Amino acid sequence: MFNVLIVEDDKNTRRLMQAVLTGAGYKPFPAADGDAALDVLDTTHIDIIILDVMMPNMDGFEFTKTLRENKIMTPILMVSAKSAPADKKYGFRLGIDDYMTKPVDEEEMLLRIKALLRRSRIASEHKIQIGGVTLDYEALTVAKDGKSELLPKKEFYLLYKLLSYPDIIFTRLQIMDEIWGYDSETDERTINVHINRLRERFKDFPEFEIVTVRGLGYKAIKKA
Repeated sequence: MFNVLIVEDDKNTRRLMQAVLTGAGYKPFPAADGDAALDVLDTTHIDIIILDVMMPNMDGFEFTKTLRENKIMTPILMVSAKSAPADKKYGFRLGIDDYMTKPVDEEEMLLRIKALLRRSRIASEHKIQIGGVTLDYEALTVAKDGKSELLPKKEFYLLYKLLSYPDIIFTRLQIMDEIWGYDSETDERTINVHINRLRERFKDFPEFEIVTVRGLGYKAIKKA
C-alpha cells in the first residue's frame, strides 16, 4: 500500500481526498499546512505528496522549495486554484512533478498519482543491466564495452521505461503521459520519431530490441 501525504488547508477538500484515496487503495496522511506536513515526513515514509498552494504558515511553493533544497525527492502533485501559466512554471522550477487546477477531477487525480508512482519507482532503481549494456538513469547514459553515450533526456526516459518492463506493451497514450506529461501537446508522431531514433542508435546492440505491436504500441525485448 502506498502512503499519500495530503497537504490541504481546506478541511472539506482534505476529507474528500482522503475518502477518494482510501477507496482507491492508498493510505492517506492529512496535513493542514506545510509545517504539519514536515512533521508527518519526519515520522512516516511517504510515497507521494498531493500539495495545495495557498495555505497558512507555509504555502505549497515554500514547502516544495524546502523539500528539494534538503534533497527530499518524493514526487509532488501540486493542486491549486491558481491556473496561470506563470504559477505552473514557478512550481515546476521549484521541483514539483505534476500540476492540477481546482476543481479536481477525482479520476484524473488518481491517474496522475499512478503515473507519478510508476515514474518514481523506475527512477529509484537508477540502473538497468542487460548483458554488457548499462543504462544509468542519473547520468542519462548507455554504456557498453567501455564506451558511454549520453542520450537526449526524452529518448533516454523512453528507452529506460521500455527496458524496465521487458515484454510489456505500452500504448502511445501511456508513453505520452509518463514521459512527456499529462498536459503535453505531444502527438503520436513525436513518439514514432523517438522510437526510430532509438532503433537507429542501437541497431548494432544484440542485447535488446524495441518492437512495434501493431494497433497497440511498443515493447522492449531483452535478448541478453
